Amino acid sequence: MSHSRTQAASPEQPGGAAAHPLERGWHFLVEALAAAGTVLIGILMVIICADIVARNAMGASLPLISEGGALLLVTLVALQLAATVRANRLARTEVVLAPFTRAFPRASAGLNGLFDLVGAVVLGSIAWSSLRIIEKDIAAAEFIGITGIATLPTWPFRVLILAGFAVAAVEFIVRAATALRIIIAGRK
Repeated sequence: MSHSRTQAASPEQPGGAAAHPLERGWHFLVEALAAAGTVLIGILMVIICADIVARNAMGASLPLISEGGALLLVTLVALQLAATVRANRLARTEVVLAPFTRAFPRASAGLNGLFDLVGAVVLGSIAWSSLRIIEKDIAAAEFIGITGIATLPTWPFRVLILAGFAVAAVEFIVRAATALRIIIAGRK
């Protein structure tokens, strides 16, 4: 991980000065979403274990487990994505990027900035398209499960997915701006 990326993820600025309140608030939001995703991992583990016990004890699965588990999985990934981006933990070819960064720091910042802009566009597009899905779910009273046994509305999951992807898209924009600052500072 490059030094500039570490500074962008830190709540403190170079020299030990405290970060701007807006930046601290943004970091808090990203970490809060990641924490919510971690709670969902725990919930998913509990319902999977409960389903295993039910299958062994009663010979049948609990209602909502497969549909709820699938929605929970996508939701927790979306909620933790911005923190993953912020921590520079997305899969990349470090065997190529690390030497390239050492040899050409400004060009590497440009390449990373381009990657971040593409990430922002892709995740922003997913978030934008999620709006129509949420509208449809609310209008049609979409739910998962079996009527009369157990049902859950899908829109709360979709709203969390939208929030996760939107925040991750903005985090990509923040990283692209950091890369641009590195490129500009290198020209002076």
